[in-house]
Amino acid sequence: MIRFTFPLRHTLLCAMVAAAPFLATSAAVAADTYPTQPIRLVVPFPPAGGTDVLSRVVFNTVGASSKWTVVVENRAGAGGNIGLDLVSKAKADGYTLGMGQTANLAINPTLYPKMPYDAVKDFAPVALVAAQPVVLIVRQDAPYKSLADLVAAAKAKQLSMASAGTGTVGHLTGEMFQRRAGIKALHVPYKGASPALTDLMGGQTDFYFATPPIAMPMIKAGKLRALAVTSAKRVALLPNVPTVAEQGYAGFQAEDWKAVVAPAGTSAEVIARVNAEINKALKQPATIAKLHDEGSEPRGGTPAELAAFIKSENAHWGAIVKESGARVD
Repeated sequence: MIRFTFPLRHTLLCAMVAAAPFLATSAAVAADTYPTQPIRLVVPFPPAGGTDVLSRVVFNTVGASSKWTVVVENRAGAGGNIGLDLVSKAKADGYTLGMGQTANLAINPTLYPKMPYDAVKDFAPVALVAAQPVVLIVRQDAPYKSLADLVAAAKAKQLSMASAGTGTVGHLTGEMFQRRAGIKALHVPYKGASPALTDLMGGQTDFYFATPPIAMPMIKAGKLRALAVTSAKRVALLPNVPTVAEQGYAGFQAEDWKAVVAPAGTSAEVIARVNAEINKALKQPATIAKLHDEGSEPRGGTPAELAAFIKSENAHWGAIVKESGARVD
């Protein structure tokens, strides 16, 4: 029979108090030596897509500067939910990161009736990476030369609005704009950006809110005309295209942003190290130039700022989803 001089609870409490400094020191040491193995960056979209290209641009710079090994793993599906779910359930040791974005962190929580993760509670925000506007495009031979022309036409007759799919950033931006302009177009959702673009150029639809990487090749080729960008300021890629706000819709803004997150519970020290490397990469001229080439603006900032931003964007896009009636089962 084993006897305790002090009550067991007291003994365990003393042991925990004695171990606390050691545990804190161990965490600090782990952060100081991080990383000791390759870091997995889960990109929840297919290879060669906009999110994948941006992720590789930024983390190639991170790897070259820090000498870290970062391995990109593409896990596409369910609007980005599958890849981010994998991140949310990974070990919180700093060796699994995810590239979240407007869709899977702000839109999908309201768009999908059942989500595999909580976009606010299940992740540790690391850094806001970049953002790009949505571009309102029409055919080059369309009669609309400005946003005012398009709105006037939409008030005279019903126009059709293409999208890359229900609940995408482009679709919801279009819905938001229609409410501001007092118009109602027929929404024509496609299974991706390419077929939506093909039908727009073929005259099957009238306008399309698209992301720059999709729209730019056809704009440069003279087959499409950009009427407006949805950012707060004009973008370097389209300096002559005015913003929606400039054309009479003050405060109108919609952006497709990208942000790095880690599993909830990842140590603040490790988060701070990754955040510092990302911010450093976003200040490199070569990285800035590459982001500008695909229509994005580098952002950066602190984990706390990203946490507040994600909560704000959840509320913003969630309200738009509800107003539009969009739903994906």
